[in-house]
Amino acid sequence: MMKLVSYKLKGKPGSFRVGFMLGEKVIDLQEAYCQLLLSRQETDLSNRIENVLPSDPTHFFAAGNQVIDNAKEAYIYAKTNSTEGFSLNQEEILLSTPIPVPAKIICVGKNYAEHAVEMQSDVPEFPVLFAKFSNALIGPEDVIEKRNVTQKLDYEAELTVVIGKEASQVKKEDALDYIAGYTIGNDISARDLQKRTPQWLQGKTLDKSTPVGPWIVTADEVGDPGNLSIRSTVNGEERQSSNTNKLIFDIPFLIEFISNLITLKPGDIILTGTPNGVGMAMDPPRFLKDGDVVQIEVEKIGKLKNKVMGRY
Repeated sequence: MMKLVSYKLKGKPGSFRVGFMLGEKVIDLQEAYCQLLLSRQETDLSNRIENVLPSDPTHFFAAGNQVIDNAKEAYIYAKTNSTEGFSLNQEEILLSTPIPVPAKIICVGKNYAEHAVEMQSDVPEFPVLFAKFSNALIGPEDVIEKRNVTQKLDYEAELTVVIGKEASQVKKEDALDYIAGYTIGNDISARDLQKRTPQWLQGKTLDKSTPVGPWIVTADEVGDPGNLSIRSTVNGEERQSSNTNKLIFDIPFLIEFISNLITLKPGDIILTGTPNGVGMAMDPPRFLKDGDVVQIEVEKIGKLKNKVMGRY
């Protein structure tokens, strides 16, 4: 299974680069693809490698499914050939969110009926959409910042879709063809800020609050996104446990619906909604506090674990 990551060397200057997991190691994707091209004696392409396969993760995913196909070739090559010189131990690197600056971060609210009910809300007739901005995104090794502007910080486990090619007025029967892959999102929500006005934005996009990662698994590896178990724990205690087959609006429907409103571009991400079991709905409510560890797990993708740290 190819797991695409964004990484850089710890303690070293420089930008994040796109790589992939190979066992317990991280392989630099551009270097692996360059070696593949040289093995084919495609020297001209190897000399133009940045145009063929960008090293920057945001640029890589913005290039769409064509570079994903190149990445698959590099992954297959690396499994059977030497990766000396561009293979790194995880202790040497820092992982970022896989797409550090996506052009669009689209979120879907109340997309599991039991969650809508626990939030004392009607089950929606149409998808409830809102946005986040890239300032909110953090990676699998970052801490979730708990700022003093909120006393009601909550977790939300979500399957997250990565768009692979431009999508406008897509029909739902074709929608899965527009997906590059899937990752995990934790739609951290400041409930007191979210609920104090009719618009949710202020409670949904605080700086350094939304973990996404730890990697992107390509769409062909995941298969049907409509039957994946999804769960969350806080300090090891299970809080959410469900399946994406309980989505009110499934992923093909969402892509059809959104693409009729907004043209989706490669590298855009969609957080598809959270199941029941959030802290606000507990009796009494149990919000995140300094030192809590939140883990989100989605079947066929993996686990995303982050610690909460107060910033006062």
